[in-house]
Amino acid sequence: MSELIAGCQEAAPPLRFRTLLYRYWFFAWLFRDAGRGNLFERAAAWRHNQQQARWLPTYMRRWGVAGAVAFVLGAAVEQLGGAALLAALFFVPSAITVPVNAVIGAAWLGLKLLPAPG
Repeated sequence: MSELIAGCQEAAPPLRFRTLLYRYWFFAWLFRDAGRGNLFERAAAWRHNQQQARWLPTYMRRWGVAGAVAFVLGAAVEQLGGAALLAALFFVPSAITVPVNAVIGAAWLGLKLLPAPG
């Protein structure tokens, strides 16, 4: 019986590293477009998106940790060597994580608190 079950389950091909890296940092692949289709398809997409919103705090944490690490590295470079241009290579990505987290937080709150579109 187990051979029959194992034969029916085909293994999905492994994802490329670029795809895994994209999925680690960006969350758009988790969601469906709730503005397309008929009323039932849009409602199903909205419910799907609400369920997938549980992953958004994970993405916020990833971006927050990356931003904090980049900031600490920038501060360390600035303190140790005084190389402002080299420190900027760390400070700029650190600053970019703030609006990224703001967008993720707004999406998460919207999906958790707002009623389904009619």
